[in-house]
Amino acid sequence: MPRAGLNADQVVAAGAALADEIGFSALSLAGLADRLGVRPPALYKHVDSLADLHRRIATLAMTELADEFRDALQGQAGADALAALFTTLRRYVERHPGRYSATIGAEFHGDDDPLLAAALRVINSIRAVLSGYGIGPDDLDHAIRTMRCTLHGFAVLTAGNGFQWSNDLDDSFAWMIDFADAGLRTIGDRQR
Repeated sequence: MPRAGLNADQVVAAGAALADEIGFSALSLAGLADRLGVRPPALYKHVDSLADLHRRIATLAMTELADEFRDALQGQAGADALAALFTTLRRYVERHPGRYSATIGAEFHGDDDPLLAAALRVINSIRAVLSGYGIGPDDLDHAIRTMRCTLHGFAVLTAGNGFQWSNDLDDSFAWMIDFADAGLRTIGDRQR
C-alpha cells in the first residue's frame, strides 16, 4: 500500500538514513522504495533519478554539517575553535557516514545551487577558524584544503575502523588538534 502524503523531504531524509545504515554506495531507489513502502516508480514524483537523490542527500548533509559547525563554533576562538571544528566533523561522520559520503565529489550546478550554498557555509566556518590564526588571504585556500583533508581523513578512517592498533584513538585525536594548532600558529606568526 503506498504511503499517503509522502513528499520530497521525506524521501531524501529516508534515503539519507538508509545510506547511513547500508553505505552510500549501496543506496538504490528500489531499496529506498522498499523502505518507504512504495513501488520504485512512486519515487519519481519526488526525485528525478538516483543521481538527483544523491545530490539532495549531499545538500542535506552539507546543510546539517554547516548548522552543527555554526552551533559548535559560537564563542570559540583559536585552539578551542579548532577543536570544536574537528570534533564536530568527527561526530557527524560517525553518526552519518552514508550521507557524509554523498558530499565527496558532489558537483555544483550553478550559482543558485543549494548544495553550493550549504558547502560555502561549511567552508566559511573553516575559513573563520583559520582567519583567527592570522592566516593571510594568499594562504587561506591552502590552509582550508589542508584542514579539510586532515579533518576528513581522520573522521573517515575512524568511521571505517581504519585505526586498529592499541593506542587510544581519542589521544591521537587530541594530538592531531595540537599538531594542527601549532602549525597554524607558526604560519600565522610568519605572516605578521
